[in-house]
Amino acid sequence: MFDGYDSCSEDTSSSSSSDESEEEVAPLPSSLPIIKNNGQVYTYPDGKSGMATCEMCGMVGVRDAFYSKTKRFCSVSCSRSYSSNSKKASILARLQVAGKPPTKKAKVLQKQPLVAKLAAYAQYQATLQNQAKTKAAAVPVEGFSWGNYINSNSFTAAPVTCFKHAPMGTCWGDIAEGVRVEVPNTDCSLPTKVFWIAGIVKLAGYNALLRYEGFENDSSLDFWCNICGSDIHPVGWCATSGKPLVPPRTIQHKYTNWKAFLVKRLTGAKTLPPDFSQKVSECMQYPFKTSMRVEVVDKTHLCRTRVAVVDSVVGGRLRLVYEESEDKTDDFWCHMYSPLIHHIGWSRSIGHRFKRSVLLLFLVDITKKQDGHFDAPPHLFMKVKEVDAAGEWFKEGMKLEAIDPLNLSAICVATIRKVLADGYLMIGIDGSEAADGSDWFCYHATSPSIFPVGFCEINMIELTPPRGTGYAKLPFKWFDYLRETDSIAAPVKLFNKEVPNHGFHVGMKLEAVDLMEPRLVCVATVTRIIHRLLRIHFDGWEDEYDQWVDCESPDLYPVGWCQLTGYQLQPPAPQSSRDSQSSSSKQKKKAKSQQYKGHKKMTSLQLKEELLDGEEYSFLQGTSDQESNGSASYYIKQEP
Repeated sequence: MFDGYDSCSEDTSSSSSSDESEEEVAPLPSSLPIIKNNGQVYTYPDGKSGMATCEMCGMVGVRDAFYSKTKRFCSVSCSRSYSSNSKKASILARLQVAGKPPTKKAKVLQKQPLVAKLAAYAQYQATLQNQAKTKAAAVPVEGFSWGNYINSNSFTAAPVTCFKHAPMGTCWGDIAEGVRVEVPNTDCSLPTKVFWIAGIVKLAGYNALLRYEGFENDSSLDFWCNICGSDIHPVGWCATSGKPLVPPRTIQHKYTNWKAFLVKRLTGAKTLPPDFSQKVSECMQYPFKTSMRVEVVDKTHLCRTRVAVVDSVVGGRLRLVYEESEDKTDDFWCHMYSPLIHHIGWSRSIGHRFKRSVLLLFLVDITKKQDGHFDAPPHLFMKVKEVDAAGEWFKEGMKLEAIDPLNLSAICVATIRKVLADGYLMIGIDGSEAADGSDWFCYHATSPSIFPVGFCEINMIELTPPRGTGYAKLPFKWFDYLRETDSIAAPVKLFNKEVPNHGFHVGMKLEAVDLMEPRLVCVATVTRIIHRLLRIHFDGWEDEYDQWVDCESPDLYPVGWCQLTGYQLQPPAPQSSRDSQSSSSKQKKKAKSQQYKGHKKMTSLQLKEELLDGEEYSFLQGTSDQESNGSASYYIKQEP
């Protein structure tokens, strides 16, 4: 593990006959710990002596640690090489005087010391300037830091293994507290980039609180970083890459033999897998490419889909631009594994409503040739679980409970309005449906967003009753409602009852998409867990903006996901925003809550007017209304 790391001094004897090599070689200061790598010696300034440049290799270092009385060389080998080169240059010079032209090698030998010195000096000056710029840029700027947020409040973050769709979600391995890594040493005044070993003190998603080896219980220089960052390496990387390991300046005098210290501390310790960075890179490759065409839910009319084009891909999230948008401002964000996007032709295959532009209806071939768009291959999309609709199955008119896509904080009384092919259902929220069904929405039969009658009551969740039915003031009772509407409940056995071992716990922090404004990824907290259903609270906002989300939703991410992918993270709302929203919550909703992937519900008149903008097609397939043997079963608390 420590090949290339050495803390013992070099042999200072020399057999060279030059005057320089015969000078007495000063021993290395015992108070300056060094670790040599590939013949280079790295030391720390002691605050009293200046910097020196090796006249042979151009290495910049502490003057007192250099060799010879004149401190001209960083090592004995450089001293010997310089003496040998000087001797050769002297012979070549004499040959030149004798009338022979100088060779190319002679010219190089003559110029090398000066060139090396100038290059090293220029590098040193550039380093000083960069350090000055870094200090100037280090002025505190208002912004959000996950590390400060977690430390100051003693929060816990959901582990990366909870997010199978996120990078490294399925291959995170045994990364935990105590794992050692090699990281840049920022407690250093050397002009070159050097490294040191640090241990993970605390994990928060992708982020880790690190402490340099040798600091023991001293947390003064602890720092947060993203484990998947390019500067984080497994122990042993420096040795194989020829990079120097240098102990932090604060503890440079703590030990005299750093090699022995590291051997003792790292024996039996865990580190990152050797191919960790390669795995991270592979996980950051996404199959969806720009200009791919997909079918996606129409954010203004939930009952239908539209064609959209992939405009950009960030961390697996797609910015889709609706094909009719000439200025590319009519867009929609979702993850590539979202159940809201499908391959071209999906709507036709299951009998779902689909909108085409009248212009595209005639010029689709010409348009595709001109803009370079192409259909995304069907295998790229998330597959749904196959269902058997041959026996007892969902029927139109059956009642159930469903998350309202226009208000994701509510689970509402709902009705199956149409049974599509391949297990898909069109569902409407009772009491708030448009007359023409324009606000129906599509869920698959295995969707974790639909529940059997009685689910909310059993799990003590507030069920939103139908509007305009008199239940706003009276307690809602399913038994009475089914009798009044002469309807039946969807059989319990038809619903998805699988509950994975997701690993989430109440209070865990994460980064979550605000599905009312899906371009936003916000700081969030898990506030409640019902089987596989999570209640997500957006930090800084009122509870009315919470959202029910499935534990395997591709819209949830580990802490540090935005930093890793380059996506913008929305910090918690400041106190001023919280005060303003509290005072105005009775007058209006938060702007982003007025949309489900788009606009809020509209009146029937508005919907009909907008439908005139394009022709709507409904590719219907025959679905047999098979009678089921026996009555539909549901579970509620029966009245005596």
